[in-house]
Amino acid sequence: MSKTLSYQPVSEAISDALAQMPHHDLLLHTSYGATEQMPVEVFFRSYEEMPLLEQYALEMCQGKILDIGAGAGAHCLVLQEMNQQVSALEISPLLTKVMQKRGVKNTFTADIFTFTQLPFDTLLLLMNGIGLAGQLSKLQQLLQHLKSLLSPQGQILLDSSDIRYLYGDTDMPENSYFGEIAYQYEYRGKKGDWFSWLYVDIDTLSSIASQCGYHCQLIHENEEEQYLARLTLLETE
Repeated sequence: MSKTLSYQPVSEAISDALAQMPHHDLLLHTSYGATEQMPVEVFFRSYEEMPLLEQYALEMCQGKILDIGAGAGAHCLVLQEMNQQVSALEISPLLTKVMQKRGVKNTFTADIFTFTQLPFDTLLLLMNGIGLAGQLSKLQQLLQHLKSLLSPQGQILLDSSDIRYLYGDTDMPENSYFGEIAYQYEYRGKKGDWFSWLYVDIDTLSSIASQCGYHCQLIHENEEEQYLARLTLLETE
């Protein structure tokens, strides 16, 4: 790993849930509103419990697959049941242990920005995994790096959201992209560091992806302004 992790509330909460420890709320402090409670159960969903966006993405996976930001391994376990060749990538060693205990066969513990391996045919970034770019200015850097992990005929499957609705009657930010959000998790009364997370609308994603040498295809969009997109290298078309 490229850096030392500070306290990771999400990792602790997921690990406790797997071990069936006494229940504690996982709280999410945000830059846009009131504190929210994050249900840990979302990380342990079955295929049937996943939204259509994620089901469609899993059905589209092919070849050698890398699940980036795999969490507790829910998507990997489904793909293994489909007899797919999937590997999980997580920056948290504790989450890697959780996935191994749950039966995920292939795991990597690393920061995606420094991760290097043989090319994959599908890069999977679900639950707004592309958000780990943090800021719009870093999305191009992330997409360029992902090209080094992608086979020539490969694909990136990702979901994200247009979150303009969060602002309601409030003015949109003037000095930053409206999809840049700050979060802080809290578990057992202990808070992690604030971190930046990116939600990118489909038009902005398509524009930046094109600059990076990708074709962006909108696969599905729901009524909550969430969408599934597929990126492929322009040279392969």
